Amino acid sequence: MFVSSQRSDETKAKAMVKVLFVCMGNICRSPMAEGVFRRMLEGVGLHEKVYVDSAGTHSYHIGGPPDPRSQATAQRRGVDLRSLRARRVTSADFAEFDYVLAMDQDNYENLVELCQNAELQQRIQLFLDFAPDLPEREVPDPYYGGPTGFDRVMDLVEEAAQGLLIHIREHHRL
Repeated sequence: MFVSSQRSDETKAKAMVKVLFVCMGNICRSPMAEGVFRRMLEGVGLHEKVYVDSAGTHSYHIGGPPDPRSQATAQRRGVDLRSLRARRVTSADFAEFDYVLAMDQDNYENLVELCQNAELQQRIQLFLDFAPDLPEREVPDPYYGGPTGFDRVMDLVEEAAQGLLIHIREHHRL
């Protein structure tokens, strides 16, 4: 079963919880996380209560689709990323989203620097904080590597997304 990842303004307006996944260029890790988490939400009937988006800390690829290797890896696992387009994190995102989840420490630090509000900075976390049983604390950037790097990213993303789903269900009573 393929699940299409598509951002919806209507879903965003009605959502009780909003999640933003962030990597450097918004073409590899964060769109994979967005697609996987969206699929999980649809699978448990929470896709209208939780809004999911992704963005990058840099503007290298704004408007472009996810990396073809990300798309291929996701598609093999039933997630269609073709409709997604890269965008850059904005200062408004910190007030808009309940969870701003960085893929690695560098992006985490960039997000904290961009968000000048100490209260809103508390919304910024490392994505793998939701997968405490994993030895990794960061989702590595697969951009310069081979196909196995993308498979490993997908494994990490699926594990952390499951933990995030459990967290949201418990903390938001969904």
